[in-house]
Amino acid sequence: MNTIIIAAGSVTVIGIICAAALSVASKLMAVKIDERIAKILGFLPGTNCGACGFPGCEGYAAALVSDTGVKGNLCTPGGALVSEQISEILGVKAEIVARKYAVVRCKGDSNTQLKKMDYKGIQSCKAAKQLYSGEGACAFGCLGYGDCVIVCPSGAVCLENSLARIDTRKCNGCSLCVKVCPNNIISIENAGTSVFILCKNLEKGAQIRKKCSNGCIGCGICAKECPAEAIIIEDNLAIIDYKKCTNCNKCAEICVTKCIQSVIIPNI
Repeated sequence: MNTIIIAAGSVTVIGIICAAALSVASKLMAVKIDERIAKILGFLPGTNCGACGFPGCEGYAAALVSDTGVKGNLCTPGGALVSEQISEILGVKAEIVARKYAVVRCKGDSNTQLKKMDYKGIQSCKAAKQLYSGEGACAFGCLGYGDCVIVCPSGAVCLENSLARIDTRKCNGCSLCVKVCPNNIISIENAGTSVFILCKNLEKGAQIRKKCSNGCIGCGICAKECPAEAIIIEDNLAIIDYKKCTNCNKCAEICVTKCIQSVIIPNI
């Protein structure tokens, strides 16, 4: 009996000593966290999209506090309001937030693109990509299973005739749809009115015509007629140099397959 009491007492004493040691150590070795980080996190949208260039909202908040060179207007989803709140916390002047939106670089919906098979697998773009690049004849286009729809935090993406569409009024430029698209056909663009090549197919024109009536055939008419010489044909695909482009829309007007379109992106 005495042995049991002694053992229990010893364990209790040891436990008390360890607890006291841990308590002292926690105070001596504690890392002070800047309260401003928590305040900034409270204003950030919490999507952890990485559009700011940092690993999530917490990474951005920490960088803002620790590095005076990090700007407070990098949170595209948060917009001007978040930029103002961050600036107030840090005691600096608020900067303008460049509004950005996603653009789907494809026009090959179920009405214009031929099918090469009936896909019966997992209804996911990622899964379909691994199985002969999905059921569409074009291996470069939208797979149409809505992985981008699922990840969009603002409900700005939908599917129309198996083709992803962006509602620019709702899109906040978080870039999550860009990251999840296995064919890399979604890009983030600056606000304003601009023209885009809504095709990513690099095959020759004759091959594209057999697969999608809206694909770029690399005919070069847009490049020849562009008054600003802002378009070139590279790997059978038209490419716009936006440093030269004046948004005159002439290329969209003369495009044979109408794969060049003017996309109005409101700056609001």
